[in-house]
Amino acid sequence: MKKFIVTTLKLLGITYVILFIVFYFDLDGKFLYYIWEPNVITRFDKMKRKDNVKTPYGKKANVMPDSEVEERTIN
Repeated sequence: MKKFIVTTLKLLGITYVILFIVFYFDLDGKFLYYIWEPNVITRFDKMKRKDNVKTPYGKKANVMPDSEVEERTIN
């Protein structure tokens, strides 16, 4: 039992040190800024999208009429 507790405490200590280093040097933020974000931006910039400016007004998403909005609002 004592060996289990000592091993668990060592594991928790190592985990604490690793997390302290990551957050002290802001390694998670640097990872997101320098590695993750450029990859995500290049991926989503290549996506094909329709041009909403060229869509006629009547073809856009349905909007509730004002009378229905007034019925649903709480006085």
